[in-house]
Amino acid sequence: MTLKDCMLVVAITALCLGPANAQSAKDAIEASNAEFMKSMNSKNAAGIASSYAEDAVALPPNGMRVDRRENIQKFWQGIIDYGVSDLKLNTVEVEERGDLAFELSSFTYKVPGKDSKPVDASGKAIVIWKKAQNGNWQIYRDIWNDDPAK
Repeated sequence: MTLKDCMLVVAITALCLGPANAQSAKDAIEASNAEFMKSMNSKNAAGIASSYAEDAVALPPNGMRVDRRENIQKFWQGIIDYGVSDLKLNTVEVEERGDLAFELSSFTYKVPGKDSKPVDASGKAIVIWKKAQNGNWQIYRDIWNDDPAK
């Protein structure tokens, strides 16, 4: 096989495997959620906020709308300061449509209860993700609520 033939095989292989090896929206979102959990559980509000687009909107339960990444960081810092811990996110479903992806997820966490003892809590969320110019998926719209107390 000549060098030209080898280069042709490499080029064809790259073209054929490129899309198959490209990270799916679900894989990218699950990886971002892993970083989100790591940031939350290490009390790093800036790390959490880095998951959000600059023009993101968070719609927390029983709270006011929070616009823009810098305000979302302040919101999450308040949650951390309150004592929420041990966040676990579970991606249930992801559907991709062009530069947007829609995620249905569930979560568990601990929140301070009586005498500041941690209490288990859980909930569900719908997150709209937007693909940034650099190809990374970022949280664009985020809404969640808690399940009834057990």
